[in-house]
Formats: sequence, structure tokens, C-alpha cells
Amino acid sequence: MNPAPPPTLIQYAGDEFFIATTPSGHAIAIDVKGGRKSAPGPLELFITGLGSCTAADVVAILKKKREQVTAYHLEIRSERREEHPRAFRRIELKHVIRGHSVSKEAVERAIALSTNKYCSAVATVRATAEIVTTYDIQPAE
Repeated sequence: MNPAPPPTLIQYAGDEFFIATTPSGHAIAIDVKGGRKSAPGPLELFITGLGSCTAADVVAILKKKREQVTAYHLEIRSERREEHPRAFRRIELKHVIRGHSVSKEAVERAIALSTNKYCSAVATVRATAEIVTTYDIQPAE
């Protein structure tokens, strides 16, 4: 039986800063003081994690399908509720794929598999937030 991984540690650093240390040992500064923007805030990190989760799935699936992807990025826009807790109401994920003769069907399938089956972060918010996915396939330069 494998030992349990260490916990994520969130430590107050003063002046509305926190330092998060992940189970893998990476430290991340978090700024919760509105407007200062000296480090990412908690919800910026959350939405970044969600985007990274689905982006990794899509790229891996397209590679498995032997699509000739030369570049990829994900654009994320989100809306939150006005009332507290200000949970996400809508998350828009635009996958931008560049490559040689990349199949529209393969891209649609990769996005669907990530959004509906593999990405745990999307699954976590799906019950409370509308998830909208789009894509743009561009020819390789």
C-alpha cells in the first residue's frame, strides 16, 4: 500500500498574502488583497488549473489520434455570480489548434472526451456552471 501524499499546505504570509505548497513541493504565492495583483488570486489559480486539465487532455487525445498538431493554446473567459458565494456561473473554453490537416472530427471528439469524461476540474464545476467549448483550427505556418 502506498503512503498518503503530503497535504497541500496554505500558510499565511502577512498583508493578505498566502504561500501554498503543493504535495509535490512547489510553492505558489497567492494574493487575496483585491486590486493589488502582486500574485495570482485563489480563483485565478482555480480557473488556470481547470484550463490546464482540459488542455492536457485535448493535446494528449489529439496526439493519440496522430493528428499533426504544431501549436495549441486555450483561451478561458469566465463569469461569476453577483451574490455570495460568487461561484462561477459560466466558463468559456476556446481551444485554438494549429497543425497540418487537423481533423475537425478529431478535435470535436477530443474536446468532448475531456469535457464530459476525463477532466476532473470540469466535472467539479459542471453542476453549477455552464461550460461552453469552442475551437478554432488553423493551418500550420
